[in-house]
Amino acid sequence: MSLESFIAGRYLRAKQKQAFISLITVLSIAGVTVGVMALIIVIAVMSGFESDLKSRILGVESHAVIMRHGGPISDHRRVLEYVENVTGVEAATPIIFSQIMVRSSSGVSGAVLRGIDPESVARVIKIFDKSALEKISAIRKASREETDLPETPGVILGKELAGNLGVTEGDTVYLISVRGMISPIGHMPSMKPFQVTGFFESGMYEYDGSLAYIHLSDAQKILRMDDSISGIELRVKDIYHAKKIADRIIEGLGFPFWARDWMQMNQNLFSALKLEKTVMFIILTLIILVAAFNIASTLIMMVMEKTKDIAILKAMGATDKSIKRIFVIKGMAIGSIGTILGVCLGFILCALLKHYKFIELPGDVYYITTLPVKLEAIDVFFIASAAMAICFLATLYPARQASKLDPVEAIRYG
Repeated sequence: MSLESFIAGRYLRAKQKQAFISLITVLSIAGVTVGVMALIIVIAVMSGFESDLKSRILGVESHAVIMRHGGPISDHRRVLEYVENVTGVEAATPIIFSQIMVRSSSGVSGAVLRGIDPESVARVIKIFDKSALEKISAIRKASREETDLPETPGVILGKELAGNLGVTEGDTVYLISVRGMISPIGHMPSMKPFQVTGFFESGMYEYDGSLAYIHLSDAQKILRMDDSISGIELRVKDIYHAKKIADRIIEGLGFPFWARDWMQMNQNLFSALKLEKTVMFIILTLIILVAAFNIASTLIMMVMEKTKDIAILKAMGATDKSIKRIFVIKGMAIGSIGTILGVCLGFILCALLKHYKFIELPGDVYYITTLPVKLEAIDVFFIASAAMAICFLATLYPARQASKLDPVEAIRYG
């Protein structure tokens, strides 16, 4: 152990003549502990929100969508075959989407219609119940084969949309599209009955209250799109490479095709989450900053109390650098103890939140009912590093003042 570390340790452990200095030291450690703990918990909760939101969105949305400028894709089978063979693509499925009205016996609601291929959509979008997809396929097959099974096409509704319409499984709803036909009395919207074959629940009201899924062929009929589709949705092996893979596909297909990945489709939402996380980090760092001022005041008072000790050390040959190092080491020891305690308490509270879920959120306000927690090592590292850096900066002024003391004057007037 170096001389500076030994003396700093003695100063930290020794009983002070002024109990007030000891109290400030304890409060400084407590301040750093609370600041680090609060930062870890808040950042873990916000990371959990972001991760949970991402998984829910990617349960409903695909990783990327390939579309065509100026209208639908007519030669979609060729495009689909090309997309499926691109390196990094896990699965692809054709999609049709449009705004429609859904009418039931007890209500009317606007919705986003999505025409899907039941055979391939489950490989791209993970929220579907297999039995509901099988019913859509069976009804579609029955209508083609003209069997005795009901010919009314099937539709899968979001749970919130079904609740707004007051329908249950087996009920009939009417899908109304503005893409109708021109008649002698003017433009007539297209309307077709559908049987509710199932529901889906993503946990997000925006999707559960607005989406309706039907068979691709039925969507082509009600929207009068012949054999065309709106786009091709794809799932990639690495979601963070979705943009690169989509760009590679567009480069191969050429104009007029274009693509959007899941980050572009939800850019505003994820940007807002990132901004909130950054702002919370800055605000809660102020707690550590307050504790750092306490560390600085503790060291200043100690310099005033230990004036004779510093003078004797200098008279014995201690350099200004050694004196400065003594007080820096003591301040860093306070910061280190507070940071370690804060990290430990943060880990414990995050584990308790994750396991017992004792904080509940109102379901009518938030899309989740408990706080999600995701503690990442890189976040803990940055929080601990920021706390130690602030504590180090707080020691510089008192240590510099101690090193500038004149031993003769200190002994004479001490």
